[in-house]
Amino acid sequence: MDLSLETEKFLLDLKEIEVANASILRQAYLTIELCQHVLYSFKSKVISKGFDSLDSEINFFKIIKQIPLIKLIYFSEIHSFEIQFPKGNKDSQLKYIKRKINKLNRFFLYNLDFGQYINSGLTHFDKEYYTRNYLDKYHITTSKFYFQDPDFSTPRDMLLGKYKAYNSLVIYLDDRMSEIKTSKSGSFSNSRNTDKLPWPFTNTDFTELTYALWYAGFYRQKNLSIIQLAQKLEEIFDLKSTDIYKNFQEIKRRKNSRTIFLDQIATSLLYEINKSEG
Repeated sequence: MDLSLETEKFLLDLKEIEVANASILRQAYLTIELCQHVLYSFKSKVISKGFDSLDSEINFFKIIKQIPLIKLIYFSEIHSFEIQFPKGNKDSQLKYIKRKINKLNRFFLYNLDFGQYINSGLTHFDKEYYTRNYLDKYHITTSKFYFQDPDFSTPRDMLLGKYKAYNSLVIYLDDRMSEIKTSKSGSFSNSRNTDKLPWPFTNTDFTELTYALWYAGFYRQKNLSIIQLAQKLEEIFDLKSTDIYKNFQEIKRRKNSRTIFLDQIATSLLYEINKSEG
């Protein structure tokens, strides 16, 4: 059973949602909807076609199903967290975040053995953990049912999804806490606003630079979206960007070089380097 094309399309759709939605709540809602759709599609194929070997079943529940499942759990938690986020003072907001982090830490402590099994890259229990043959011996341990079905679940596939999603969630919560703590200093925030650097190029140039930085490695940093990166760069430069997603589509439609701005930067740098060595 080959699900590579469906998985690839899911990842592309996921990226589209992230790029097109600056609001984390909107992004979470659309991602949850997409993940549920993909998981239902996976389920129908598993039930109708089955697996040709034990290894293929393990690979599906340990690797393939985890791709949408982890995102479903992660964004379900974020959606719930942001909906209930206190509107009061910063102390109450920080306490709310700390309570959530403490709850996650209790989860990691309770599942310490399983976490060590995952982090160590062990596989000797994979047959018991990631096939449906052992549901009567290894009961499902997760208390929150995101997507459970005896025909589409194993004793630990949901726990694996939660474990990996919660690792990302801790990073998200740490970032939220840092944002709140930093915003306490109003003078620091004001000084940053008045000391912005003028952006002497076009909005399309800004889009080109932002996407280049994001694809070069910023996308790996604490679930930083392309919109969030653009907003952080706008805090540095005196620029209010237009729709970077629309600009990116225009860049993709270029007939000749698609990286005009980056080419100009590289050319200018090389010219000065060569001149200094002459």
